[in-house]
Amino acid sequence: MAESSPYLTATADAYDAVADLYADLARDSLDRLPLDRAILAAFAELVRAAGPRRVAEAGCGPGHMTAHLRDLGLDAFGVDLSPALIDIAREDHPDLRFEIGSMGDLDVADGELGGLLSWYSVIHIPPPELPPYLAEFRRVLAPGGHLLLGFFESEGGPVQQFDHKVTPAYRWPIDDLADLTGKEGFVEVGRMLREPLEGERFRRGHLLMRAL
Repeated sequence: MAESSPYLTATADAYDAVADLYADLARDSLDRLPLDRAILAAFAELVRAAGPRRVAEAGCGPGHMTAHLRDLGLDAFGVDLSPALIDIAREDHPDLRFEIGSMGDLDVADGELGGLLSWYSVIHIPPPELPPYLAEFRRVLAPGGHLLLGFFESEGGPVQQFDHKVTPAYRWPIDDLADLTGKEGFVEVGRMLREPLEGERFRRGHLLMRAL
């Protein structure tokens, strides 16, 4: 897909500007999130059961989630638009591979991956532009490969933009995002909604999908 959209540059620049602060906040973020860890563990178990294929984290930020996938037994690598965050990821996790790039144009052969994690990264994509990204996720996954989406859920409302602390982002109705992903060649395996914890503003949504 074409990668000239202004929001991509704006998103990369915004994360570059706060990379150190963002990384400090993100590093231990899973420690207090047992439900999030549970769905990540289920994703990893399904990917491992399907065979030894690589796994990508699309929008990996400072690499803490890619490292968590590695700790769950997956051959994981990360891709992110922000050069500053990729520098931090490489410094924090020198044993892992991290690349600067867009999750809408992955440097991966068709059907190469067994799994793909997009953890609060599709939230920055304007809704009309999301389908090509989902199609790219389907392209790089082998049939039967698994996709896990983490996002902010709209709690019964429509897709809506909100004032994310770094750069504009969108909350999705979980049914709408599941339907949209299904149209790009996926079937739903499971879902999890988590109510906001202290210090969080919104409900969290998680969709586990399988490539057809």
